[in-house]
Amino acid sequence: MGSLIGRHFRVMTFGESHGPALGVVIDGLPAGLALGLEDLRRDLERRRPGQSPYATARKESDEPEILSGLTEGGLTNGAPLAVLIRNRDARSGDYAAISRIFRPGHADWTYFKKYGLTPQPGGGRSSGRETVARVAAGAVARALLKPLGVTARAASLALGPVRAIKRDWDFAESNPLRFLDPDLYDQAEAAVAGAKKDGDSIGSAVELSARGLPVGWGDPVFDKLEAKLGRAFFSIGAVRAVEFGEGLALSAMLGSEANDPMGPEGPLSDRHGGVLGGISTGRELTARLFAKPTPSIAIDGDSVDLEGQPVKVATGGRHDPCLSPRLAPVAEAMCLIVLADFCLAGPAKWPPA
Repeated sequence: MGSLIGRHFRVMTFGESHGPALGVVIDGLPAGLALGLEDLRRDLERRRPGQSPYATARKESDEPEILSGLTEGGLTNGAPLAVLIRNRDARSGDYAAISRIFRPGHADWTYFKKYGLTPQPGGGRSSGRETVARVAAGAVARALLKPLGVTARAASLALGPVRAIKRDWDFAESNPLRFLDPDLYDQAEAAVAGAKKDGDSIGSAVELSARGLPVGWGDPVFDKLEAKLGRAFFSIGAVRAVEFGEGLALSAMLGSEANDPMGPEGPLSDRHGGVLGGISTGRELTARLFAKPTPSIAIDGDSVDLEGQPVKVATGGRHDPCLSPRLAPVAEAMCLIVLADFCLAGPAKWPPA
């Protein structure tokens, strides 16, 4: 299984949704980076389940344990950093009745065909629960990039048919849906609440912004910045489309409309989202990730069992009716992991002078 990402900032996650724990090993960290549990807790708290009516009711503390890679003084020592997050509230019994049935929209059937694995409680390795380890790695990457002034943030851009017009980032961090537009929040909440009431789920989109990137991160031809970010974003299970800058809108423009005019310091506008030729321009990096509705719903769907017999199945257990509120911290983490990799590759040096 492809559980490793990065060349210089190397991240490998491990663990399953209903196993004893999940975790991450990070290799390539330079010695001397100040790092503590609080750095990890801040990001893990933003992803943690059970915090609102619009998140899974699974109660996990997501308390990180750093097993290696730190000195007693709280500095990285240059060795691999290992972080463990224990599962405290897995309820595998919720899946007993459908343990021989492939759930529509999940990876059960493809994992069975490729690995011979029968449907795993909560999806096993394919579960969104796996992303807790990514967020821990992203928190480490955030600490690495902070001295360079590189930051990343993400929030819900669209919830079902309701798409934000305003971008109020402070408001996004103050509401349970992490929605950007205070004027449209009631409509967005009604869309999510309606789907939940019906036992259904709703699709969503996340907008991500990264700032402080120097000019020069990204390498032609196959290692372009947006190519690496795209791979990272598409590794998130629910993400079905990604765009950078003006994205799809560029395909309907004339060249005279789409081109960013240039000045002595680089592009004067940012229709391309901070990247030209696969290399960062120094402007704000913008991306949008589009997620499908949560496939775990309480409505019967057509499927088959292990013997290939047709069945109806609804997924029990505890699930998010909408993914973007908790997908946003994961998107940030994947962005930060990729940026940390480019940071350690150059041209910027760490630690900064």
